[in-house]
Amino acid sequence: MSLTVAIVGRPNVGKSTLFNRLVGQRLALVDDAPGVTRDRREGSARLADLEFRIFDTAGLDDAPAGSLGGRMKKQTLAAVAEADICLFMIDARAGLTPIDRQFGDLVRKSEKPVILLVNKCEGRAGESALYEAYELGLGEPIALSAEHGEGLSELYDAFLPHFETADDTQAWETGDEQADDGKPLRIAIIGRPNTGKSTLINRLLGTDRLLTGPEAGVTRDAIAVDWQWRDQSVKLFDTAGLRRRSRVAEKVEKLSAADALRAVRFAEVVVLLLDAQQPFEKQDLHLADLAAREGRALIIAINKWDLIPNKREALADLREKADRLLPQVRGVPVVTCSAATGSGTDRLMSAVMDAYAAWNTRIGTGELNRWLTVAVERHPPPAKKGRRIRLRYMTQAKSRPPTFVVFSSRAGELPEAYSRYLINGLRDDFGILGTPVRLHMRQGKNPYAPKVRSRS
Repeated sequence: MSLTVAIVGRPNVGKSTLFNRLVGQRLALVDDAPGVTRDRREGSARLADLEFRIFDTAGLDDAPAGSLGGRMKKQTLAAVAEADICLFMIDARAGLTPIDRQFGDLVRKSEKPVILLVNKCEGRAGESALYEAYELGLGEPIALSAEHGEGLSELYDAFLPHFETADDTQAWETGDEQADDGKPLRIAIIGRPNTGKSTLINRLLGTDRLLTGPEAGVTRDAIAVDWQWRDQSVKLFDTAGLRRRSRVAEKVEKLSAADALRAVRFAEVVVLLLDAQQPFEKQDLHLADLAAREGRALIIAINKWDLIPNKREALADLREKADRLLPQVRGVPVVTCSAATGSGTDRLMSAVMDAYAAWNTRIGTGELNRWLTVAVERHPPPAKKGRRIRLRYMTQAKSRPPTFVVFSSRAGELPEAYSRYLINGLRDDFGILGTPVRLHMRQGKNPYAPKVRSRS
């Protein structure tokens, strides 16, 4: 079986820096400000020939249970409970602190194997902290510099006894590849702050996997969580709430916004979560347009629907607004749900699968050209300078999202309005809803144009 490792310790001791180094990517946000990481982030890590799952966790802090700090601590302890090995990290520059001692006792009582790391030991720094670290009773400390990669060979030696033999590991990996028939469907949940994104994912998972609370901006990292919905493997991306750029001032929030946008680019389906009491604000429209420009299948989910009194009128109004305000994704599904009660979550996932199928739409060239003939007969292209523009041929260049090419002798003169007419016709006649549709005009070769002889 694959081992799971959790990195724990006080805020700002360098846990996210070590996490990024072991996974080989800058997945976790890193900043000098303490408390940047709040949720536990999971990744696939490698140290030499050892491969394992790893959790980056929020900094352990002594806070009341109901507070944000207390809920962050609960998430960290959940990662410890799930892990096979704990990496307990302290800061060599700060030395051993009372909070280090307190949480060292807590990790020791978990009865999980613990590897003690003294980080920020660049050069000869931190020698006194190494001696102090023995007082935690967690075994011999390892001097480490996560930022510069020092001490990783010692960490490898400490890891090695906990891993199975190479033959057993190879057998497990082979069996896992055979069991996995395809890649998981990647779904990003985006929206303004405090719309209930993390609560919705927790409801889908059936467990409090992500940190939630009434405070806006609880989520900072884009957290990826694996899940199984019916027979479909899914990777859910929880993202930080995105505000208007003019309101984003703090460096950490800028990093969080960039992380959320990166999650949209990795996703195949984007669920834009709106607050039923304040839907379709300017930032909501901006986020929908972002998903469309990135070419992602889109679902609009209206959360907190249980708080709306006149549901039928409200739903009709929302659907009218969606079509009017988002013409670039006309017909985008609007699904109501309540992350707090769980109502509507099955409808939401069904809409996600339908949008994903539309995103993968493939139409044969013959069928497309028969459709084009009917569309042109129904509404011919306008004449330019007394000459009718002829559309000669149409084909689908690719899917994900559906992208079509129309060849014409005068492609550059076709008005934008006529392109929109063709796109809307494709949506309606082939059921390509909830996903962007690309249409490119290409200039066909004129067989009567004089040939230019090349000079030798």
